[in-house]
Parts: sequence; C-alpha cells; structure tokens
Amino acid sequence: MAAPALELRPAPRKVWSRLLLLGPAFVAAIAYVDPGNVAANLTAGANYGYLLVWVLVVANAMAVLVQYQSAKLGLATGMSLPEILGKRLGTKRRRLYWVQAEIVAGATDMAEVIGGAVALNLLFGLPLLAGGLIIGVASMLLLALQSRQGQRTFEYAILVLLGVIAVAFMTGLFVNPPDGGSALGGLLPRFEGTDTVLLAASMLGATVMPHAIYLHSALARDRHGFSEDPAVRTRLIRATRFDVLGALLLAGVVNISMLLLAASSLRGIEGTDTIAGAHAAVTSALGPAVGIIFGIGLLASGLASTSVGCYAGATIMGGLLKVRIPLLTRRIITLIPALIILGAGIEPTLALVLSQVLLSFGIPFALIPLIRLTGKREVMGIHTDSKALKIAGWTSATLIVGLNIVLITLTLAGHS
Repeated sequence: MAAPALELRPAPRKVWSRLLLLGPAFVAAIAYVDPGNVAANLTAGANYGYLLVWVLVVANAMAVLVQYQSAKLGLATGMSLPEILGKRLGTKRRRLYWVQAEIVAGATDMAEVIGGAVALNLLFGLPLLAGGLIIGVASMLLLALQSRQGQRTFEYAILVLLGVIAVAFMTGLFVNPPDGGSALGGLLPRFEGTDTVLLAASMLGATVMPHAIYLHSALARDRHGFSEDPAVRTRLIRATRFDVLGALLLAGVVNISMLLLAASSLRGIEGTDTIAGAHAAVTSALGPAVGIIFGIGLLASGLASTSVGCYAGATIMGGLLKVRIPLLTRRIITLIPALIILGAGIEPTLALVLSQVLLSFGIPFALIPLIRLTGKREVMGIHTDSKALKIAGWTSATLIVGLNIVLITLTLAGHS
C-alpha cells in the first residue's frame, strides 16, 4: 500500500494568511493623518517650503516604534495598556490617571469634529455648527459598524476612508509635481529661526497621539485574542510588524505629500495659516477639481479620526474605571464640547492648534508607562524588549516628551 502523499500548502495561502492579520495598525494610523496634521503640514510647506521634510521622516520613524510597542503589549499580555495600568494603580491614582487620559481623548475627539465641520463648510457652505452635528451623526453610524458587525467591518470602513485621504492629499502632486532636488534637500536636519523650531516641535512632538498609544494595544488584542502558546504569540507579533510598517508608511507618505503640495503650490501665498485659507489657495493654484478633492480628503480625515478617537476614549474608560458605556452614548456626550466651540464662533484652526497643545500634556502619561512595561520580563515574558529596542524606545520617548515641552513653552509664550 502506497504511503499517502504529503499535503503541501501553497505559498500564496501563506501570503494571504499574513494579509488577513493586517488591520489594527491602519485604524491607529488615522491619528497621524487627522485635521491637526493637515493644518501643521500645510503651514510648514507654505511658509518654509521643503525645509522641514526631515521632521516628518523622523516623526514617522518614531511613530513606527511606539505603535509597534503598543500592539506588542496587547498581544503579549492579553490586556490593553489602560487595563494593565488599571490593575497596577491604586484607586485614587487610577481615577486621577483616568481624568487626564479622558481629557486628552476628549480633546482629540473635539479637534476631529471641528476638522470635519470645516470640510463640510468648504465643500457645501454649511454653517460650522450644522457641520459638526452631521459629523457627529455620521461617526455614530461608523461606530455602529463596530458595535454590531464587529471590529473587522469597522477596520474595512476605516481602511476605505484612509484610502480616500491618501488619494485626496496626493492628487495635487500630480498636477504640480514638487522639485525633486529641493525635496531631497529637505531631508537635511536644520532650522531657520525660532518660528521653524516651534513648527517642527508641533509636527514632531504632537505626531504621537496619546489616544493612539492606548488604543492600539486594545485593537491588536481584540482582533487576534490572547494565546497561551508562546509560538502563536510570537507569530502574531511578527505579523504585527508588517501591519505597523505598512500603516505608518502610508500615513507618512500622506503627511509628506501634504507638505510637498504646500511647498510646490502654496509657497508665499497669504492666508495659508488656516485650513480654509489653504483650501482657497489650493483651489486657486491647482483648480476647482483639486480643491474639491482636497475638501473630500479633509472630510474623510475628520470623520475617520473622530470615530477612532471615540473608540479610544471607550477603551480608556473601560480599562481604568472598569466602566463600559455604549459607544453611541459616548459619542453623544463627547460631541457636546465640539458643538459648543463651533457654536461660539471660535476660529476653528486656532481651536485645532490649542487642542494639539492640550494633547501634548498627555503624551508622557501614555508613552513612559508603555516603554517601561514592554521592558519588564514579569509583564512581557519572552516578548520583553531587547536591549537595542529599549534604547530606541527611551530615546524616542525622551525626544517626543522634550519636543512637547518645547511646543508647550513656545506656544504659551506666543499667546501670553
């Protein structure tokens, strides 16, 4: 009797199995292409040309490391960062920690609603308050996908919006391509005065958002679950590297495209220090079609990022307070501050800038515990960071926190 033939698994299945593991990092990456990033990148390109391209490259490299650490924590422990902190902190400290985390999550959500409202105003002339209400309702529908259809469906929706954002902010480069030599010259780290230091600190220091750090650990854990088998965990963590690299590479390309677009088409044009002014300049320089596409990208950015921000807030509350409220209920509650600001007539771009400063206060509270936890063998087991990864993590943390201190100091000094 002949021996049964060995069953060989074809290579394409291995490729597809890896692709099916992708997704959580693309949801977290929305934080890197939100309306605050749009405002900062366009301002940098319009005012200083290609000078600060290097800032976005450095910011993206650090973001890859931080988001990988967060995802690895969730996969190695089976718990999100807020859940681990909730277990390790006493009741009073846990509640105080939740307050600051909730404030930064709320500030994130507020900024994204405002950005979406500005997009609707630019595209359709809607009043900002009405636009904020529409963004709130639309984000409720998006969050309903996660509540009823599961995380995978929510990821697909976010991926579509991320694709829209990418196409929208890269289209202008094909109409008016940047100067290749000047763009490469922008990779050389340098400044030109205090204003460029402030802008670089805003771009680099505020790139790593605290809510994305909290959320990614939960996204990876919720998608893949927790396995008692170390070999399975190792395989998932390796796959997560590709997820993070792919997602953050796309986000980095989009951010750099924004700056290159402004450098090639908006340099020296007055009024580009606001999103509305930048949109008007893009429309004037590149035509109405590109202006409309730009507005659609901003709308997708606001809608996707406010949904992710609300999701992050729920993760923070559930982990630290062990209290869970329906996502849609939370969406209604967190929509109120943004509507108040829009109704009060506060300049939207100024509100976005100030929200970024507020977020800066929360970064050390998320980033430092993350780096400490992933370096502890009693927490991570065999998945503890290597010495090289520890050095890279603490170096990134020091730079990010230091630059946020510079951002806060210079911003407050400029508004005093």
